[in-house]
Amino acid sequence: MNEQLIKLFRSHVRQELNEHIIPFWLRHLIDEKNGGFIGWMSNDLVVDENAAKGLILNARLLWTFSALARFSGEDRCLEMAHYAYQTLIRDFWDYRYGGAFWSIHKGKPQCAQKKIYGQAFLIYGLAEYFQLTENPQCLAHAKELFDLIETSAWDKKKGGYFEVAEQDWSLSDKQQLSKEDLVAPKSMNTHLHILEAYTNLYVVWKSPHLERQLDHLLEIFCRHIVDPETNHFRLFFDRDWKALTGRISFGHDIEGSWLLDRAAEILNHPSRTEIINPLSLRIAQAVLKKGMDYDFGLLYESDGNGHINAEKHFWCQAEAVVGFLNACQKSGQTFYFDTAWNLWQFIENYQIDKANGEWFWKLDAERRPDMSMPKISEWKCPYHNSRACIESIQRLNELLLSPLAKKEISCR
Repeated sequence: MNEQLIKLFRSHVRQELNEHIIPFWLRHLIDEKNGGFIGWMSNDLVVDENAAKGLILNARLLWTFSALARFSGEDRCLEMAHYAYQTLIRDFWDYRYGGAFWSIHKGKPQCAQKKIYGQAFLIYGLAEYFQLTENPQCLAHAKELFDLIETSAWDKKKGGYFEVAEQDWSLSDKQQLSKEDLVAPKSMNTHLHILEAYTNLYVVWKSPHLERQLDHLLEIFCRHIVDPETNHFRLFFDRDWKALTGRISFGHDIEGSWLLDRAAEILNHPSRTEIINPLSLRIAQAVLKKGMDYDFGLLYESDGNGHINAEKHFWCQAEAVVGFLNACQKSGQTFYFDTAWNLWQFIENYQIDKANGEWFWKLDAERRPDMSMPKISEWKCPYHNSRACIESIQRLNELLLSPLAKKEISCR
């Protein structure tokens, strides 16, 4: 592997993070009129001052700026992490029933439901903020959320977690995360991000109950979510874990490949790691075989019957860079590095908005950006691309110290 190419890759990622991603979000996020963060901004940077504010955006901002402050030591990122924490605890926290509202408008709950996906992201952010600050109240909130999820959303009969609870944590009659998702009691997506959240929480809180549930989650992925024939994730399930669709999400597959590895590493159960490590590589191999387009971008979805949605979504490209670098490190196969580098060049050439900043939400099959999609929204935030930059820089640093740095890579 060519050391110069690794260093070149690292310099490109570092430049994007430090000169573009961080400055964009520092410049545009603060809601000077209503307090907190803005809820929506168009692709051409027009703010909707009347937009609702979502838990997902705000919880991910807490994680992002906490992680950036830990990674870079930049004072403005530290200030934004504090601001994000204060906003969440002041505006989103439900002081009657616990947990956080799904969305707020003008300082009041707009949707008071406790969607488990959102609660998981809040745990993820709180655990990262605790690593930054050691704020005991922050950890107390994270522990409370864990207990609420386990008490209210854990399926004691069949295992796994239900999708939606009402404000008082009673299960909702309609189990659906968003209008883009099927109505289904259980989903891969929610389980993936509970896994992600519990992994980060276990770093700072070695609870035996948390340890058991983290191991249960890995077992759920092995037993129910990963299709043993295709090595793709099944996406939606009934209560008994019967799959409800054959859709394939390439972005979630490759994101999950490295999050599964991270969870097994943090849990540190050798018998579980022996299963997860080869499984994560099989998932990466399946994505490499079926999910990569001719232009080196990652395809969005397949319906499972041969029809491909060839859009290129920003978060899929970001997660694929990390997933293939992880596969390179785990397998010692340099073609995974080659794929990650080609993906990064695709991002630089097409996904980054060089006029207005940040990344286009999605490109069509001909790589034309969809200008109707926002730059900032409930779902559009810097969590994926900033994390991809942090993870990539760290992994490239590790590769420079490894024997792989002496191997040749074909760079296309």
